[in-house]
Amino acid sequence: MNVRFRSLLAAALLPAAFVACEDDPADPGESLGTPSGLTVTALSSVSVRVAFTSATGATGYIIQRAAGAAGAFATVANVTATTYDDAGLQENTQYRYRVGATRGSGQSAFSSEASTTTPVAGPRVATISTDVTANRTLYADTVYTLKGFIKVANGATLTIQPGTRIEGDYATLGSSLFILRGAKIMAMGTANAPIVFTSSRPAGQRQPGDWGGLILIGNARINRGNPVILEGTENFASPLNYAGGTNDADNSGELHYVRVEFAGYATAPNAELNSFTFAAVGSGTKLDHLQSLAGLDDAFEWFGGTVDATHLVSYESGDDHFDMSEGFSGRLQYVIAYQSKVLVPRTGAGNVSSDPQGIENDGCAGANCLNGQLSEPFTAPLVANFTLIGTGPGVVDATSGGYGVVLRRGTAGYYVNGVVARWPRAALSLRDGASTGARITDGSLVVRNLLTTDNPALFQAGQLTVDANTNNLEVAVSAAGALFSLLPNDPSTTSQFDWSLSLTSPARTGGLAAFTGALATRAGTVVAATPWRGAANPDGTKWWAGWTIYADN
Repeated sequence: MNVRFRSLLAAALLPAAFVACEDDPADPGESLGTPSGLTVTALSSVSVRVAFTSATGATGYIIQRAAGAAGAFATVANVTATTYDDAGLQENTQYRYRVGATRGSGQSAFSSEASTTTPVAGPRVATISTDVTANRTLYADTVYTLKGFIKVANGATLTIQPGTRIEGDYATLGSSLFILRGAKIMAMGTANAPIVFTSSRPAGQRQPGDWGGLILIGNARINRGNPVILEGTENFASPLNYAGGTNDADNSGELHYVRVEFAGYATAPNAELNSFTFAAVGSGTKLDHLQSLAGLDDAFEWFGGTVDATHLVSYESGDDHFDMSEGFSGRLQYVIAYQSKVLVPRTGAGNVSSDPQGIENDGCAGANCLNGQLSEPFTAPLVANFTLIGTGPGVVDATSGGYGVVLRRGTAGYYVNGVVARWPRAALSLRDGASTGARITDGSLVVRNLLTTDNPALFQAGQLTVDANTNNLEVAVSAAGALFSLLPNDPSTTSQFDWSLSLTSPARTGGLAAFTGALATRAGTVVAATPWRGAANPDGTKWWAGWTIYADN
């Protein structure tokens, strides 16, 4: 190529070069708008939707998120659409968002912030329809439904978190939870977060007998010989036998702040389950702050065993509030029973008693008693600081029952520092001279330092008695309602009671303030003597408040 041609070619290309330089793209951030109209909407407790209006010149968007009012922003997504669903968040947490537009390597300024707070998650649900054969935990964020007779098997431990709700399935007749011999339950409720066993029916429709109940079977001794089939399991393919135990220190676990509501379904005629059943449960088990509400049969029943318990509440029972038999020798302190009516069970669930009673204790009765009503070990509990309030006259039939405390069939034990009021026939019924009378004579049955009022008699007519003066059995002038801070005539008007003693209550004094001799030995470090009577320390906390409830349905 000659020189002249090269010069002409360069001259021809020079304008094109200048044109190319003039058409170079601008800075990528120039003429790039900022997104507007940013909104953030919670989709669930763990996800939100971010939406905004597109920006001029944008080919993409950068989304940043910050947690809380002062959290630092960090990029969570680069998107091309104008909506983005952000998941995997925490419930009940504030999240702030901002959005910037992008094109190439350029980015606009960020938009104004928008925020939302994720809601608290609704409860999860789960069904328990098979036996628990390995360790398992039930969590407070889940509502569990028991379908059928669920058994925690030997060697397994069922742990239940505070605040957990377990429902007995109304449609699956008799749904219950059995803690079998060798198994454990660790129900670790708190005053602020009790564990609740209740009906699967909604509030307002619940009835006594909607489901079965909570049953613990241990390996402690009873006073009946093998076999003894647990009431309510007679029709099981494998009925549950609780006789033959030898370990009075057996450990079935722990129950703390637990409510059992609307239980007591009858698996067969006259075979109602109880709200709480403790069959041969040993002293290694820990029980405190337990409530039964509107159970069809007994609220609390002990068949033998040695387990101690404190702070027990029973509101409205289908039969007896506290029933002990077959050699039970545990210690109970701070016990409340309240009855205002005869319960109406769900259709086909079973029968209620026509005259529920506060305490009904037996020695031994029925098949396989080792020595009839004199069978050993004797039923010999220590029950201290109890408040037992009955219906008063005109509510129940009270032709065979209607007593605050019934001690019969050879029972022994110590019953001290109690309040017994409003029972339609008498405060106390001591029966069976040859057996129970022998326990009075040998000093193993002691009833003393009780305050009674609004009962037509101190003792059932024609039965055993003890000397009222020697044993400090006081018949008060004050009516039952005057003893407490709040004992409503119509309990449906309140969901709480206040068992605190009124300023003028005679129960503030008169308690057995020092235990001596066999009683002191029996009490040990578990039961303390008190100068007051009843379940409420006049200078103490309202231990029943908050975690117990009263409800008709």
